[in-house]
Amino acid sequence: MGIFSKFVAKLKGQSTADPLVWKVLEEELLAADLGPILTTEILKSAQGLKGDDALSSLTQILNSHLSAKPRALSDAGTVGVVLVVGVNGTGKTTSAAKLANLLKSSGSSVMLAAGDTFRAAAVDQLQTWGARIGVPVISGKDGAEPAAVAFDAVKQAVEMKADIVIIDTAGRLHTKVNLMTELTKIKRVIQKFIPEAPHEVMLVLDGSTGQNALEQAKQFTATTEVTALSITKLDGTAKGGVVLAIANQFKIPVKYIGVGEKIDDLIIFDKHEFVDSLFKGVTNS
Repeated sequence: MGIFSKFVAKLKGQSTADPLVWKVLEEELLAADLGPILTTEILKSAQGLKGDDALSSLTQILNSHLSAKPRALSDAGTVGVVLVVGVNGTGKTTSAAKLANLLKSSGSSVMLAAGDTFRAAAVDQLQTWGARIGVPVISGKDGAEPAAVAFDAVKQAVEMKADIVIIDTAGRLHTKVNLMTELTKIKRVIQKFIPEAPHEVMLVLDGSTGQNALEQAKQFTATTEVTALSITKLDGTAKGGVVLAIANQFKIPVKYIGVGEKIDDLIIFDKHEFVDSLFKGVTNS
């Protein structure tokens, strides 16, 4: 059942004049990780609905909160540069590899840069994924400067006329100012080759962490220009509320979602399909 199935059933089957009904509805939306801001907006909108109109009206409301459109990676003739950022444990490095696989399967020539040099395991992981999917991985020596790796990767991507280079960055905790400074340094060096780069800063969030993911989004967007979201571990609609909360609060497009552990389990986000899944099991009858 979708997370809004019980919500709609209550609107259709009970007297919404009863304050207790609204209290229950509020508790259910908060439990689904929609957060207080979006919960308040939805409840306010829902109070004007008649029971039989609930499904179509709420579907329209939720779609409107996912209206931001992703930007194009690059202009014709320019290497598209993607910085992948996020906290360790969100699936950041794996998402970089999955994105490379997705873009390669669509016909783009892709390179990966192992810029998370603070974790040897992250470099090894990306190299393993790169070999598996047939995408070159640029890395430095142990403990290399992340900006130096990014510089080499973009330089090679330009020379090889690749379509896209994806740069994995260190798993920055938002409290580590020095790591955020490193991200600024990465941007500065890659702009020596491509002044308008990066074309995308993709923040990877773990959808199963609920409000913690919302807090990470808050901290990262305050520090760097995040242009797209990739939300992992969305293998069940019960976790979908945080997608709506983040997209609504920060007005950043959700571009990809991770629905499993396999290399092809990163998919392009379809807002209409996603919203429909939240109402799974509900009918207009």
